[in-house]
Amino acid sequence: MESFYQKLRDLDAYPKINEDFYKRTFSGGIITIVATLIMSLLFFSELRSYLHIATETTLAVDTSRGGTLRINFDITFPAVPCTILTIDAEDISGEKHFDIRHDIKKTRINVLGNEIESRQDGIGALKIERPLQKHGGRLENNETYCGSCYGADTDEEHCCNSCEAVREAYSKKGWAIYNLDMIDQCVREGFFQKIEEEKGEGCNVNGFVEVNKVAGTFHFVPGKTFHLSDFHADDLISIQKDNYNISHKINKLAFGEYFPGVVNPLDGVQWLQDTSSGMYQYFVKVVPTVYTDIKGRTIQSNQFSVTEHLRDLESGHYQTIPGVFFFYDLSPVKVTFWEKGMSFLHFMTNVCAIVGGTFTVAGITDSFVFHGRKVVKKKLLKKLG
Repeated sequence: MESFYQKLRDLDAYPKINEDFYKRTFSGGIITIVATLIMSLLFFSELRSYLHIATETTLAVDTSRGGTLRINFDITFPAVPCTILTIDAEDISGEKHFDIRHDIKKTRINVLGNEIESRQDGIGALKIERPLQKHGGRLENNETYCGSCYGADTDEEHCCNSCEAVREAYSKKGWAIYNLDMIDQCVREGFFQKIEEEKGEGCNVNGFVEVNKVAGTFHFVPGKTFHLSDFHADDLISIQKDNYNISHKINKLAFGEYFPGVVNPLDGVQWLQDTSSGMYQYFVKVVPTVYTDIKGRTIQSNQFSVTEHLRDLESGHYQTIPGVFFFYDLSPVKVTFWEKGMSFLHFMTNVCAIVGGTFTVAGITDSFVFHGRKVVKKKLLKKLG
């Protein structure tokens, strides 16, 4: 056993020197303090580098196909009532969605921007007494209600039991309604009274829409959109005596999920109308983006750039309807971000190098100073002697 301990002692790379052989000097104390400060400074600098997370970027061709694109928005229209404001979306694949209501909340606001009422939907069908039936008579006892679609019905069993249903049926047919005041459902539900009540109010629209991952458009217009030949029209144009004020503020607009460092160029953008009316257009270039954090979690999202343009209704554009339109297209290039940090082993290696290197340099410096002083002292003694 003693021989084993002896062998271990022989392996000691740090033999100890008796304290009687140590000699401490003033210069050595100064060098020790300076070396300690340098080591501390270098250590904290290395610790900062270890804690810092760098982000690297690569570009590649986007080969993904299909899927959907989620568009999140929060937009305030200070002069368009919630009753008549609708959201539509369509894309180059031919898919169209008019008067989107799912996952969208409308908030009525007054002229000061304060909330009046918040609701998930548009005008709902009210319960009305003895409404006009499809066959022309009034609803009698024990009779099932089936309202007329006023020529826009698709088959004999098609019923329009609310003002909204009639407008929807006309929109699908691509017809304009020029006599809403003659529609029994609209009169009984107080459609015009609602518009009059909300006159002078604004609307905040908050929510999201899911669209195909292809080029398309989504827009906010006063009234329901319908198609006439190859252009869009508005079913409330006939009852709107004044021009629509489409001033708006984009509180938030994002294509996909938020990720660290993303800058959405339209957040907080405001446009105030100084013309009679018009179509305000945003042309958006969407760039697919993948973000991977330091823990390996991946976020599939998008960045975008944008240009703006106003088509004035007074310029003679017969296809122009008032509203705010977003035309988006997808870039064929995908951007990939990933977070990268220093490994713990690399950090420990650098710390050991800092401590060992500084300690060694300080020791060499102290040795030079000590022996240099001895040499100088000897020379002085020789001269004096």
